[in-house]
Amino acid sequence: MIRTFQTHAVRRQEELTGRLWEFTPLGGERAGETFAVHTPSCWESYPGFGLYRGEGRYATSFCGEGNFRIECKGVSHTAAVYVDGKKIASHYNAYTAFSAAVYGLAAGEHRLEIVADNRFSPASALHVPNDYMSYGGISRPVLLERITDRFISYIHAEPRREGDKWRVRLRALIEGADGAEAVLRILIAGKELSLPVAGTGECLAEGELEFDGVRPWSPADPALYTVTAVLERGGVPFDDLIDRFGFREVRTEGNRILLNGTPLKIKGVCRHEDHPHYGCALPYAAMAHDLALIRDLGANSVRTSHYPNDEVFLDLCDELGILVWEENHARGLSLEQMQNPNFERQAEEVTREMVVQHYNHPSVYIWGILNECASDTAFGKECYEKQFALIRSLDKSRPCSFASCKFKTDISFGLPDVVSYNIYPKWYHDTPAAEYLADLYGWVQRETEGAGKPFLITEIGAGGLYGYRSPYATKWSEEYQAKTLGEQLRVVLSFPGCAGVYIWQFCDIRISEEWWGTRPRTMNNKGIVDEYRRPKLAYQTVKEIFCGADSAVCEENAGRES
Repeated sequence: MIRTFQTHAVRRQEELTGRLWEFTPLGGERAGETFAVHTPSCWESYPGFGLYRGEGRYATSFCGEGNFRIECKGVSHTAAVYVDGKKIASHYNAYTAFSAAVYGLAAGEHRLEIVADNRFSPASALHVPNDYMSYGGISRPVLLERITDRFISYIHAEPRREGDKWRVRLRALIEGADGAEAVLRILIAGKELSLPVAGTGECLAEGELEFDGVRPWSPADPALYTVTAVLERGGVPFDDLIDRFGFREVRTEGNRILLNGTPLKIKGVCRHEDHPHYGCALPYAAMAHDLALIRDLGANSVRTSHYPNDEVFLDLCDELGILVWEENHARGLSLEQMQNPNFERQAEEVTREMVVQHYNHPSVYIWGILNECASDTAFGKECYEKQFALIRSLDKSRPCSFASCKFKTDISFGLPDVVSYNIYPKWYHDTPAAEYLADLYGWVQRETEGAGKPFLITEIGAGGLYGYRSPYATKWSEEYQAKTLGEQLRVVLSFPGCAGVYIWQFCDIRISEEWWGTRPRTMNNKGIVDEYRRPKLAYQTVKEIFCGADSAVCEENAGRES
C-alpha cells in the first residue's frame, strides 16, 4: 500500500511490491540460493534468516518503454538499484524514500534488482548496534512511474492564519531535462494558482493562495484538504502530483506549545516500527491496529522512535487526529560515534529527506533530532546546532527539539524550541518521580538556556515481562511496571510547566543481538503491550490516567469508533 489516498490522476503509477520477488542472500550459509518472498518485508521474517546480517538481492521485472521513475520508500540499511544490470541509484538509511529516473528504455521486459545491506560498519554512522532492531530488506513499497522529460518532485503547502483568513504558501519542485515552457496549476478547495515553469534541471515554483471558511485541522476535527499540482503545455496535462495537508499553525509561546492558538497537553507513547511477524515492515492493518490501541488508551500523540515513519502510518495519524513527534535517525550516539567522519553528512541527508518528504502532514507538530546523543559536549552541541539550522531552513512552520538524558550536564538547551528529557525514576534509580522531576526542572529553569521554554518528558516508564506476575510487585513483574508507571504519569501530568509526556514505550520490541546488554529475551520490555500487542497490567493504568487527565479525549475516541 503506497498511501491512504490517490497521489496521481495523470502520471501512471504501479506498485511493484505487494507481490512475490526473487530473494538471493549474497552471504551466509545459503549464499547464492534463490527464494520467492513477499514484499515489502524484512528478511529476518523469512525462515532461516532471523539473524542474517549481510547483503541480499531482490529481483522482479516490469514491462514498458520510454521514461520511468523508480521510487523506493524504504530499503534497509543501504540500497543499490539496478535496471537491466545498470546501476541507477544508491541510498543510505532505512527510513526515508529515494528515487531515480531512467530515460529511453526500449520496449519489452526489464529486470529490476535491489541489493540491500544491513551490516554494521564504520561506513555507517547511524545504523549501529542499538536498543532496537536494524532489519534488512525492502521494508516499504517500491513504485514504478511513467514520466515525461519533466515531472513534479514535490508540492509543499505551508498554512498560516491571518485574522479570520488563512494564507497558504506553496512551493513545488519540478525536475527533468526538458527546458520547454510549461504551466503549473495548483488547486486547493476551489482556488487555483497558475505559475510559469521554464528552464532545464530543477525549477522551484512558488506562490500563495488565500482562504476563508475552511476548517482548521485539530485532534478533535482532523480536517484534511487536497492540494493538486498539474503540469500543462497548451492546456494539456502531462504530469501531476496530489497531496494532502491541513489548515493548522503550531508555535511556542513562553512555556506552552500552541496548536491554532490553543495550548497542547501531550499524552503520548513512543512507538517503534516492530512486530514479531513483520519486523519493521508493518502492513496497513497492523499500523491501524496499533493506532486503535493507542487511541483506546486516551493518548493524543505518538513519538516516532527513533527514525522517520512509514508515510501510511503518518496518513493514518493525519486522518485520526493523532499528533506526531517525528524524529530523524540517530539514537544514543556517543561523542566518539558522532565524530565518525560519515556522521554529519549522513545525519544531514536523513534529516533533509524526512522534512522534505513529510512536510505536508498536519499531524507532525514537531521535529526531533539526535535522541540521547552527546549534547553535553562542545562537538555534540555544534552538531545539534547545524541540524537545527538545516531543519529551520527547510521548515519554519514547526518547532524543533531533541530528547536528552544528560541529567544536569546538557549544554545544548539554547538551541531547540522545546526542552525535552527522558527520565526513568524508580527504574534505573530509586529517586521518587516527584523529587527527580522537580530537581531536574529547577535546574533547567535556573541554570540553562532552556529556561522559560516549553518542557516535555519524552520518555518515562519501566520494564514488565508479559505474564510475569508477582504478589510482591518485584522488578520486571507486570505489577511493578503498572505501579511505577502510574506514579510517574501522575507526577508528570500534574507538574506545573510540563507540556506533557511520552511513555516508553507502546510495545515490546526486538533489539540488536550485538547490543542486547542486560535486556531479558533480547528485547526492550518496557511496552505497555507486548510484541504481539497483548495488554499488560500497565495498559489499564495508563488508560485510567490518560482518560482521567482529559476525559474528552476518550469520549471523542469512543465516538469515532462507534
